Amino acid sequence: MITEFTAADVPDQTGKTFFVTGANTGIGFTAAKVFAERGGRVLLGSRSRDKGQAAIAQIVDSHPSADVSLVEIDLADLSSVRQAADLVAQQGHLDVLVNNAGVMWNPKTITTDGFESQFGVNHLGHFALTGLLLPTLERTPNSRIVTISSNGHRLGDGDLYWDDINADDDYHPRRRYYASKLANLLFTYELDRRLRARESSTIAVAAHPGASDTELSRYVTGPMGIATKVLTPVMRPFMNTAEQGAWPTELAATAPGVEGGQYFGPGGRGEMAGSARQVDSSPESKDAGKAKRLWDLSIEMTGVDPGI
Repeated sequence: MITEFTAADVPDQTGKTFFVTGANTGIGFTAAKVFAERGGRVLLGSRSRDKGQAAIAQIVDSHPSADVSLVEIDLADLSSVRQAADLVAQQGHLDVLVNNAGVMWNPKTITTDGFESQFGVNHLGHFALTGLLLPTLERTPNSRIVTISSNGHRLGDGDLYWDDINADDDYHPRRRYYASKLANLLFTYELDRRLRARESSTIAVAAHPGASDTELSRYVTGPMGIATKVLTPVMRPFMNTAEQGAWPTELAATAPGVEGGQYFGPGGRGEMAGSARQVDSSPESKDAGKAKRLWDLSIEMTGVDPGI
């Protein structure tokens, strides 16, 4: 079992290509920066061209030889996801896809395609992206698909709100977020089962950052937003920095010995902080029947069939 992993343990990545969504800030940016510093070619996914270019400038400023390019992608718009996938596929090979971008606890919003935004961005957008890039990933020997979940997957009631998937009748920001993070794990485990069944060398794994000091809470509004702004400075000494929060992602994406279906997170303080290691997920996340149902629903909603 891999334990005590930090950025210092990321091996040389020369010759490998990474695509990281939501890479202009937070753990996505930090992981992208580390991959580039270790010699990898990094395709930096960002919804905003300006913020993406600024992130690239930061990476190049500290590491002038970094090979980093911008890929504009809005996970809330499947046409944007398709365009980004087409651009990435032109690279010819893809060693690591990091499904990192996400929204959390935001007021009810609907994506371009009519999906409740937390489920739409955190799960459906990445499901579609992965499906579209799967041929490229499988052409690349020993490639990895890393999907970022959260400790929050344990906090919901285990329901994905099948009968109200787009929150037409009821919306609770936290419950919908927890459901989307449970969906990330159900998807990862089902994807890896299917990859194993076809004896693919591509693996699917997941990671979570614990309690990390990032900009994800910028979407939180109302009383919860006020509480978050007040409590974050108090809790900061007990949280991972964005750099530390990226360690599980970096482990999942680069460490030798990683196997399909594994899950990684911080090893200290109830998986809230500390160096990265392999961790376990909730019993609900391992429900194969629920995972199959989610897989079929995701194909129906996105129109993207991964074909495995």
